Amino acid sequence: MAQTLSICVAFKSIEYRAFLWAMETICMGCQDASCSFEPVRLKRRQLNDLDVLIEMKYCGVCHTDLHIAAGHMENLTGKVEYPCVPGHELAGVVKEVGSKVSKFSVGDHIGVGCMVDSCLECSQCQAGQEQKCSKQVATYAGADTSGRAAVPERQQTIGGYTTIMVVQERFGIRIPKTYPLEMAGPVMCAGITMYDPLKAFGAKAGDKVGIVGLGGLGVMGVKLAKALGCNVVAISRSESKKAFAESCGASGLLASSNQQQMAEHARSFDLILNTIPLDHDESIYTELVKPSGRHVLLGLNSSMVGAMVIGKVTFGKSKVTMSGIGGIPNTQEVIDLCDKHKIYPEIEVHPVTALNRIYEKLDSSNDAGKRYVLDIANTLNESTFSKTADLGEPTKLAPMEAIPVKAILRKVAGLFSRPALLFC
Repeated sequence: MAQTLSICVAFKSIEYRAFLWAMETICMGCQDASCSFEPVRLKRRQLNDLDVLIEMKYCGVCHTDLHIAAGHMENLTGKVEYPCVPGHELAGVVKEVGSKVSKFSVGDHIGVGCMVDSCLECSQCQAGQEQKCSKQVATYAGADTSGRAAVPERQQTIGGYTTIMVVQERFGIRIPKTYPLEMAGPVMCAGITMYDPLKAFGAKAGDKVGIVGLGGLGVMGVKLAKALGCNVVAISRSESKKAFAESCGASGLLASSNQQQMAEHARSFDLILNTIPLDHDESIYTELVKPSGRHVLLGLNSSMVGAMVIGKVTFGKSKVTMSGIGGIPNTQEVIDLCDKHKIYPEIEVHPVTALNRIYEKLDSSNDAGKRYVLDIANTLNESTFSKTADLGEPTKLAPMEAIPVKAILRKVAGLFSRPALLFC
């Protein structure tokens, strides 16, 4: 009994010291699904042996941030813990390293993408495909399962809208010092999201690659496919963005509303990357793909989830498939590729007080092709608490329910009803 009591006291003592040693961080968080952000004080764990402490400089704002914070994904990912602090496009400077860290040194530029932990032992982790690990932990709104992604006093992780970040070194990405830090955050998300399927499906010089949508994802896709030597065709609803698409590296633009143009390009693409974030008729783009080609859905909607189900059923052999983020090795590859070829996302840098308005822009489809980036270093600090008036009115988002299971099942049934468009 005395031994048990001693162990319990020791455990509580460790737990208490960990609480005392926790580091305070200032974050931009929302208290509910309305996504109205304000400064909040939360905590980060003290460094473990393999942890890196990051002084945050910038953080990109992704459309997925909106979906998660607004609860649109709760049917698939579970309830969100509030206050929710999104952000998986982190860029900063290493401030301190744990005693066993070898990948980073103080002063290095570092990025963090969409995940901060995985089991580290399964075949997917061993192959550098940590994003496919069943125990992957998201950078925010993820449940720590090993202690390696622990956040004091919380069940879920908190993301990059924050002054400091702690991450285990394996999930940090080395950002070349020749690459602008304000540009690096979006590469951690948009860059790897577009690069991973390009690499997975063998995009190479001379291949005809279509990029559907010229938002923040699509623009990066055009630039990366061009750097790989592909013949890149942008695909948009109208020809109004033709000049912009060509300035990004596309050889031309295909207007999906023009039936004649669509017919002329039928069955001619080796690969199509579809970035449309809303539910739509994806079959019109599948008809553009060669019999041996692939149509990859990247936008977070019921079509993408339906394609994931189809992929499981067909053991990855379906013509219509999906892709999310990529693993750590490919994320490192894409930032190095961007540095080598001077590939930069189209960005706008804003103070953190602009966050509510940024979310409204994302909610209205972000047709400008911009990636919005928060200036953490210069605008998130103690003075932010006295500038809450600068946040303006609460965020006003269009009504949207969580992705319903029925919609996903309809997409699956629709795909199976057209086998000619489904199987390679």
